[in-house]
Amino acid sequence: MEDKHNESEYIIELRNITKVFPGIIANDHINIQLKRGEIHALLGENGAGKSTLMSVLFGLYQPEEGEILKNGEVVTINDPNDANDLGIGMVHQHFKLVDVFTVLENIILGVETTKHGFLSKKEAREKVMKLSENYGLNIDPDALVENITVGMQQRTEILKMLYRDNEILIFDEPTAVLTPQEITELMAIMKGLAAEGKSILFISHKLNEIMEVADRCSVLRKGKYIGTVNIKDTTKEELSNMMVGRDVKFAVDKDEAKPKETILKVTNLCVEDPIHKKDAVHNVSLEVRAGEIVCIAGIDGNGQTEFVQGVTGLSHVKSGTIELLIDGKMENITKKSIRYKNTHGISHIPEDRHKHGLVLDYSLEQNMVLQRYFEPEFQNNGFINFKSIRTYSEDLIDRFDVRSGQGPITQARSMSGGNQQKAIVAREIDRQHSLLIAVQPTRGLDVGAIEFIHKEIVNKRDDGAAVLLVSLELDEVMNLSDRILVMYEGEIVGELNPKETNVQELGLYMAGAKKQQEGVNDNE
Repeated sequence: MEDKHNESEYIIELRNITKVFPGIIANDHINIQLKRGEIHALLGENGAGKSTLMSVLFGLYQPEEGEILKNGEVVTINDPNDANDLGIGMVHQHFKLVDVFTVLENIILGVETTKHGFLSKKEAREKVMKLSENYGLNIDPDALVENITVGMQQRTEILKMLYRDNEILIFDEPTAVLTPQEITELMAIMKGLAAEGKSILFISHKLNEIMEVADRCSVLRKGKYIGTVNIKDTTKEELSNMMVGRDVKFAVDKDEAKPKETILKVTNLCVEDPIHKKDAVHNVSLEVRAGEIVCIAGIDGNGQTEFVQGVTGLSHVKSGTIELLIDGKMENITKKSIRYKNTHGISHIPEDRHKHGLVLDYSLEQNMVLQRYFEPEFQNNGFINFKSIRTYSEDLIDRFDVRSGQGPITQARSMSGGNQQKAIVAREIDRQHSLLIAVQPTRGLDVGAIEFIHKEIVNKRDDGAAVLLVSLELDEVMNLSDRILVMYEGEIVGELNPKETNVQELGLYMAGAKKQQEGVNDNE
């Protein structure tokens, strides 16, 4: 452990931090020390308490026990304004920007310079542009946030911290929504910030990134502190073992796909973007066969979301047809209800777990039977059989290792994001289906859970289901798919074989720099 005598070596110390929620100790007497000018990674499984701990440091939660020291002195952080006054800034997992404001307005929001009661943007703009130049954070100050890429939104969030002269920067899962090129750029920016003397706390599940940028890494498991290691003295395998308590396989075990009959056939599908009233999906045709995993890859916001919502019935299809194999024959389901699609063979792990995956105020067990409570197994003459729902839920919770404070009766809202995700995956994978549509199925999950869910998806494929995967994680795309379709600006621009391509080529298609000739959708 570090030498305790040289207090000023640490810019921030968390001592004995304990944070309790109903039925669960999220942080159990945790000690973390952040050195000046270092990048310190925080690693742990879903629900290990990482975001909770950072929310305590940022003043969003008050701990039941423990204290926070800055430069060796105890400080009180009642809310994020106190944190800002102490020079602590945070880029949240879900960005906190105002869509209808410009980049510049978002950066200065809350710390505006005024002259005679009027907003003075000139000095603010000069300071922002100077910061943007110094740190290589390219932005367009006058662009509206709703019109810019996720990468630029993130740079806006970072400039927001720098504009406030924050010296302690917290990044919560910063790469979850970025392309490979943007991730490389962010890593360089983080190293630059540390070289300037900023101290960075970096929450991540991605071991490659931690190995690349961090100086030290602290590991949490089930709310407890496991240890801190120097990155130069450790390996990915050792870190994953500390994190989940066992060895983890990083490669997906799967045999060659043996595709059979077509299960899903989409022809010339057009889906409108509800806000901008233009086609978010334009003339997309594709087929998914039984026994194969077809992945739609692309940068976030290129029509994947609208495509899946069109197919599953969450949004209205402007034109085109969707056909599904039901009882041995292709049936046009374009205009069928969501329940009809659910009960005739489609399982759907949605992109937005809060909006479309769970009823947050229902219990975990109620969420497990959302699409099935009317089946004979769970009701009798219109009366719900609570006992069989409880038994069924407990079985799923056990099989998929869904962790929560009070088991099946836990309110879904109170669970960690990763465990909410596991609950949805459990429910959808367990239902009888011929087509599994999985959108970002492992978003925000740790390596242990990812390994398990990948295995389950491959099992579904081998049992003869058709799997349509939509993922922004390039490792997942390369490891799990049998065929990759790249979507750019609402169109399919390439069909690639994961065995014959690489991440760089995939990135070029995703960024629109490369496009295959017409006819990529024709099956060989």
